[in-house]
Amino acid sequence: MSKYETELHDFQNIFSLKGKVVVVTGGSRGLGLHAASGFLQAGASKVYITSRKASACDSAVAALNALPNLSPGAKSISIPADSANIEGVEHLVEEVMKTTDHVDILFANAGATWGEAFDTHPDSAFGKVMDLNVKSVFNTIRLFAPLLQKKGTIEDPSRVIITASVAGIGIGSLGKTATFGYSASKAAVIHLAKNLAVELGPRHILVNAIAPGLFPSKMASGLISLTGGEEQLAVSNPSKRLGKPEDIAGLVVFLSSRASSHVNGATITVDGGEVWARGVMVNATKEDQAKL
Repeated sequence: MSKYETELHDFQNIFSLKGKVVVVTGGSRGLGLHAASGFLQAGASKVYITSRKASACDSAVAALNALPNLSPGAKSISIPADSANIEGVEHLVEEVMKTTDHVDILFANAGATWGEAFDTHPDSAFGKVMDLNVKSVFNTIRLFAPLLQKKGTIEDPSRVIITASVAGIGIGSLGKTATFGYSASKAAVIHLAKNLAVELGPRHILVNAIAPGLFPSKMASGLISLTGGEEQLAVSNPSKRLGKPEDIAGLVVFLSSRASSHVNGATITVDGGEVWARGVMVNATKEDQAKL
């Protein structure tokens, strides 16, 4: 028996983010806000919240800083910026650098969707979704790379987490609420994460993607109501529920901690298995669906 089979290791605080500096784009609400809460409660010292609206950033930061179990001195910081254009990303980086010389974790979460029937889908909408969901994600990672490299090491690499979607793995919404641009954009960032994992891994930056299913949020509310509502969607999910805030928070904390220090280029679904059950539901009769 080798020493590796008998040797025990101390895994204490394997999920701790003590002292880490985090940037969350699209962090003022929804999945970004849930993730920011997880980062802070796992021990991060600074969590920068950015989105287009200053009031939304300020409200989010006030709520985050009021959490009862933060580490001493830990705080969330508001930096309004429009990540949809390169000037907005440059402004964000400049503002972050005023209060830190490095970033440990970048959660590239800002995104948009558009639902429209195929025959009337406007060019401007498709372009807007692709620009924010793909090009701006690339630009944000590219411009933050020097700050991410600053303290990344082989043993403790910096992290980039990209928010994709199960719509980039399976088929997204079709019909009157078709999300062609959104689905294509999320498939694109999943592949972008793989490319960047290979490019940035040698620089001690790990890049992974998450693919959420439906989480009750402002962006998803319209689609949820048009597809039967929360209760019906929960029944059709193998796990019999929709996503909850801690599902996202727990996943991003894992991907940012030393527990995942050898995970690179992965895409992790967080949808209760719904994306894999879609074919089953399509082929099931109404009677079968009622039993699921």
